Amino acid sequence: MAAEDEEELGLLECRVCFERYAYGGQRRPRNLPCGHVLCRGCVEALGSPERRRLECPFCRRACSSAETTDCLPLLQLLEILGPAGPSIPSALGRSGGRGAAGPGAAGLGLRLSLGGWGSLVNPTGVAACRRSGRLAVAHDGKKRIHVFGPGGSCLQQFGERGDAGNDIKYPLDVTVTSDGHVVVTDGGDCSVKAFDFEGRGVLAVREGFCLPWGLDATADSEAILSDAEAGALYRLTADFKMGKLKKCQMIQSRLISPRGVAVSQTSGAIVVIEHLKAQGLNSSSTRVKIFSAEMDLVGQMDSFGLNLVFPSKIYATAVAFDKEGHVVVTDICSQAVICLGKPEEFPIFNPLVSHGLYYPVGLTYMANNSLVVLDSGDHSIKIFSST
Repeated sequence: MAAEDEEELGLLECRVCFERYAYGGQRRPRNLPCGHVLCRGCVEALGSPERRRLECPFCRRACSSAETTDCLPLLQLLEILGPAGPSIPSALGRSGGRGAAGPGAAGLGLRLSLGGWGSLVNPTGVAACRRSGRLAVAHDGKKRIHVFGPGGSCLQQFGERGDAGNDIKYPLDVTVTSDGHVVVTDGGDCSVKAFDFEGRGVLAVREGFCLPWGLDATADSEAILSDAEAGALYRLTADFKMGKLKKCQMIQSRLISPRGVAVSQTSGAIVVIEHLKAQGLNSSSTRVKIFSAEMDLVGQMDSFGLNLVFPSKIYATAVAFDKEGHVVVTDICSQAVICLGKPEEFPIFNPLVSHGLYYPVGLTYMANNSLVVLDSGDHSIKIFSST
């Protein structure tokens, strides 16, 4: 086995007991507050009642078992590979290496990289404020929301784990409204929470959701969100400044585990990624659906259909619209960002970034049309612009 294959396969093993991680049971991967990952069985063994406190075997930071959380990136990878999948490269359909050898056809170059291990811990969502250029990132650190300035400096951190109004248990995604509020889906208590940029909680909606997941904001500061367990899309209308919910309306149902979602700022079209499951090894796949502003189905394409356009397995994890209205997705199989075209020409295949990504899970555009990619593989934000 090649050294790189061995390294990647090691990602699927608990580094304490060296057992392969599993989606459930004692081998389910758990994040420690320091960012290291152990299986549930080792967390319970190291944090036994006699010890009271769990000490990370790698960095010696102490915590309690209650402070650990599911490692979402590894769980998503296990979902793709199946219960006894082979090495990551063969299962994801790539021949090895970290993507293609050069930049994408669009000529996007890396302009800035933010975060990294220690600053961000297993990030799950990213959003841009079009007015100020600030970036909000949801991650599994002590403070769940990290706000970066346009130049890359840390401006604010907020949202500790807990039950208070400003606390966030397990953020799944984040968006920023046009009136400057940060909205977060919290998988820990199945709620949607809104904050100002200073971290003050202004609104929490806890009723009616099964597992709120993906988020994006419309040009009118409404929030469009997916509920992965309910199989639905919702439109949340609120006066965030006053902290008042006006309406939470289901706008689409009968979806299959919808997660990533995006709204076109010009047309109001909505695109969502469904995560499909089937029997058999490595059978998980995704489907991209596009709806008009009136929620009429405009187009859809699953992994099989995309494979007819591109001869490698595609597993979409995040989606966004660029300024011209093109649908853009992250693909963890080719470790790339791919443009699928406008809704009326969907799908085409145009790789935008095909080098330098490890596990892209988030995607957004800034006001200047710079592409922002959240890479959970190295816990960073990567900003690309035309070269």
